[in-house]
Amino acid sequence: MDGITLHYMARELDERLTGARIDKIQQPERDEVILSLRCPGENVSLLISCSAGCERVHLTQTKKLSPLEPGALCMLMRKHLLGGRITGVKQLNADRVIAITAEHTDELGDRGQKTILCEFMGKHSNIVLLGTEGHILECARHVNETLSTFREVLPGLMYSPPPAHGKMDFDTLDVREAEKRLAGQSGRLAKIIQSNISGLNMLLAQEAAFRVCGDADACTDDAGMLAPAIVKSIKDMISSPSYAIVQTPGGEAQALEAFEYLSRDGFVRAKYTTLSEAADAFYSLRDARERMRQKSASLTKLIKNNIERVEKKLTLQQQAYDDAENSGVYRIKGEMLMASPYLVKKGMKQVSLPNYYDEAGGSITVELDEKSDAQGNAQRYFKLYKKAQVARKLALSQLESGRSELDYLEGQMENLSLCTDESSLAELRQELIKTGYIRETLSRRQTKALPASKPMEFFAPDGTRILAGRNNLQNESLTFGSQPEEIWLHAKNVPGSHVIIKSETPSDETLLYAASVAARYSGARTSLNVEVDAARAKYVKKPSGARPGFVNYTHQRTVVVRPLEDKNTL
Repeated sequence: MDGITLHYMARELDERLTGARIDKIQQPERDEVILSLRCPGENVSLLISCSAGCERVHLTQTKKLSPLEPGALCMLMRKHLLGGRITGVKQLNADRVIAITAEHTDELGDRGQKTILCEFMGKHSNIVLLGTEGHILECARHVNETLSTFREVLPGLMYSPPPAHGKMDFDTLDVREAEKRLAGQSGRLAKIIQSNISGLNMLLAQEAAFRVCGDADACTDDAGMLAPAIVKSIKDMISSPSYAIVQTPGGEAQALEAFEYLSRDGFVRAKYTTLSEAADAFYSLRDARERMRQKSASLTKLIKNNIERVEKKLTLQQQAYDDAENSGVYRIKGEMLMASPYLVKKGMKQVSLPNYYDEAGGSITVELDEKSDAQGNAQRYFKLYKKAQVARKLALSQLESGRSELDYLEGQMENLSLCTDESSLAELRQELIKTGYIRETLSRRQTKALPASKPMEFFAPDGTRILAGRNNLQNESLTFGSQPEEIWLHAKNVPGSHVIIKSETPSDETLLYAASVAARYSGARTSLNVEVDAARAKYVKKPSGARPGFVNYTHQRTVVVRPLEDKNTL
């Protein structure tokens, strides 16, 4: 959301929203507000976000759930804005600040004007609600003197705008002023343009340099000589809107455009009728991914810490098991002492005894307790042997339990990578609560009940429907909710999704396609060839007391496939 993009957005929103009535206000995230507006003949939603990296304002089609307890900004906005009408949307000082003004009648019948200021400045972005006199009623981010020495943004204070940048406004550029300002400046042209003209990020400045010199990284000895061409290039940008998303050949969104960048001539563009439509399409997926990354970060750390804990414990348990495996020598020493008691005298520290288990007729050295005779020392070695045997059984049980826990945690890490929405993430978190890895706490930001997440859906080349679980809840639901003769698949000996072919007689082509899906959504996805087991659903069972997602199966057929590259999901 650079200055020129905001210039177009403010103009679009002013034309579209002036006179609209504010019917509903939500604050789905701490840094995001959605206004539901009634315009002539239609209802629209205005999204305002100050999330760093995704800060923006535009009309949206995205529906979000609100927390059970609204935030302070949401409550103040409802008090002062609900039922009011938008009176204007404008950009302030050609900067990255949008002012949305609204007229509202309070409980006493007095009419007043309130303003929502949208400041889009990276990590310093904010949403500020101003009263009639210009004082701050509430803001998304409270900025006190410890966070900023330039200005405080706190409820009750008079609002002060961001420090003046001292640059020329891009929308009122004058050639003479530009010549005077840029005269004698040398170096990289894009850097000079960005440093002297407001509202331009480096990408925009490089586009201006490209339009002037044909090279985005061009340098100059005197930028003042290029001032007329610079002014013209920026005016051309402002006067020729073209709303699009720049994409890679594979269709991945790379950038939002409010006009066509000539320096990106070789890129693929998906064009839109309005800037809001383009912004909604571009930012929605990007913002969703970033929020999922943030919300899953704590789970990622928790699962990783538990995996490290289990791996360390397994190392110790393996060492204990290996030590116990060598306990047979205790029994042999005890038996040799019982067989040759006459060779042992009290006070001896050790003795060399014939080893009847040695086919070569060798001897064995036995360490002795000086205070005990042969029988006492033998009983001591038998006790050591029994103790080691008990320790061996315990270590073996702990090893099996630890390996099972490690498999479960690695599976949860795999499931976490498949979470694409809050529902699937909430289900995974709830499972970790039930299994004791997370302590359940009540959050003031708790949202309304989320809808159940849906499994991934695929279609084989012949149209056969294939489903794959995103988490253990979905895996068990798919596996044990399928028809007995339907085909169940899972990558062999690695964590991964349970896959169901919704057919009792799939073709070999469909079976291989489903196997490639199972390989793609497993811990072996980076391998060139993956073994995948396939069996009828009726042969898949869940052992009593097993962890979520764990099953046993028989009558399987194993195929080797490459993981699916294009997921082709719906």
